Amino acid sequence: MKILIVDDDESLRTMMKTLCEKDGLKADTAVDGRDGLYLFNKHHYDILIVDYHMPIMDGLEFVRQIRYENQQIPILVLTEDDRQETADRFIKEGATDFSLKPIKALDIISRIHLHIQIVNMRQRLKVEEDVYTAKGISKGTLDSIAAYLQDHHTPKSVDEISSSVGLAYPTVYRYLMHLLEEGKVKQVVRHQKIGRPKKLYEWYTH
Repeated sequence: MKILIVDDDESLRTMMKTLCEKDGLKADTAVDGRDGLYLFNKHHYDILIVDYHMPIMDGLEFVRQIRYENQQIPILVLTEDDRQETADRFIKEGATDFSLKPIKALDIISRIHLHIQIVNMRQRLKVEEDVYTAKGISKGTLDSIAAYLQDHHTPKSVDEISSSVGLAYPTVYRYLMHLLEEGKVKQVVRHQKIGRPKKLYEWYTH
């Protein structure tokens, strides 16, 4: 994980960078919003930490500029201003979180770790979505078939699932094959007195 710290206070920049590096995180620093924007466009960062009051480009304008280019990256704002109207302005521009100055080491590190978890979760979801897209699988459709099977504890035929979830037979069958391949569904063969054995499907409970 790599963090960009944007603050005109040299001692705070140094302290924040040291805190991050002691925690095993890489960190770059910028002296104001314009410098921060330059570094952001030049390198990859996972989390941004920005001060409110800075010369040349303040934290509010920095957040605004970042959100033109990136809607996802967490932005943690540092400020001495505890007024609700200030928080509202930052939230409107796209800030993710706030920490009041003077900074407390435990508070800032715990906030950073929270956002690291969010970043990791988003990355996992993106990987899953990319895999589904490559296979021509819609996660929404997959989830609706999975939810139906999880709600019913008896094996169901493709016809039963199709009529219940409102999807075409070939679609349900293709998604069931995908779930079988993933080991989430099992096939049950039910022999009948007349005709061929009937294939049914149920959610695989380990």
